[in-house]
Amino acid sequence: MRQNTGMDSTLSIAVMGAGAVGCYFGGMLARDGHDVTLIARPQHVEAINRDGLHMDTTTFDEHVRLTATSSPAAVKGAQLVLFSVKSGDTERAGHEIKPYVGTDTVVLCVQNGCDNDQRLGAFLTEPEVAAAVVFLGAEMRGPGHVKHHGSGRLVIDPIRHIPDLAQILEAASIPTQVSDNVRGNLWLKLIVNCAYNAISAIARKPYGEMVPSVGVRDVMRDVVDECLAVATAEGIHVPGDVNATVRGIVEAIPQQYSSTAQDILRGKPTEIDYLNGHVVRRGKALGIKTPVNQALWAMVKLIEAKAERKF
Repeated sequence: MRQNTGMDSTLSIAVMGAGAVGCYFGGMLARDGHDVTLIARPQHVEAINRDGLHMDTTTFDEHVRLTATSSPAAVKGAQLVLFSVKSGDTERAGHEIKPYVGTDTVVLCVQNGCDNDQRLGAFLTEPEVAAAVVFLGAEMRGPGHVKHHGSGRLVIDPIRHIPDLAQILEAASIPTQVSDNVRGNLWLKLIVNCAYNAISAIARKPYGEMVPSVGVRDVMRDVVDECLAVATAEGIHVPGDVNATVRGIVEAIPQQYSSTAQDILRGKPTEIDYLNGHVVRRGKALGIKTPVNQALWAMVKLIEAKAERKF
């Protein structure tokens, strides 16, 4: 329910790419009284419009009523677009919504990877395009059914057109920090993903079963060291104790399968090119060796190719 924050504004919100991330944040905002439309795959649209969005979280289990559609035209008139497509779909989805967003629209990238907002802003020039760092353990358990395993925190750019967005998100029980170093925080999230995602996908195990396995912690440490070397060469300041942050993930969400593992298990393309693959590409450009990231990237690409042949 809407908390009393002194704000009476109700936002019109569209979620472009309503998978687990989009459904969770869109559902939390709808539950707090905002006008939310999810733009999702047809099987999710049918289930959500019939039964509501099933939100199975660590604190509640409810069916939340909101609107769902498969049409990108639904972003028309939205004050806020939560842009949560896979990184490989950023340009395609951005061009799909381009005719419907205006100068007063905020497009907030809630995605994996560290450069989606830059890629989107290169051609989506009218709206305000901003970056967010997502810390969330969630998955789609079935049509219209999002399962939340833990966290649900955002770090966002300062937003000009909706200056009180952080407070609005907080009121919807979405812990939010505004930062002038979102790029550094995006790299922190990238490093976490590089340490966990590929290994979880290769092993097809959740974090709590993956990390204690023989040699895994050593591999994860080497991944982190390579990522930090590339980030330093890029001039990126990664905040906090990165190794402690990486270690803390398995304690916080031990039952979580990485998004890369979820994609592999469903026979879908992964975002590995924008995770370990991004570190490999930037490392080559900067003359920094990244053999562990390269090995993990290559193995996931092999599994992807096998899945493509099978499916």
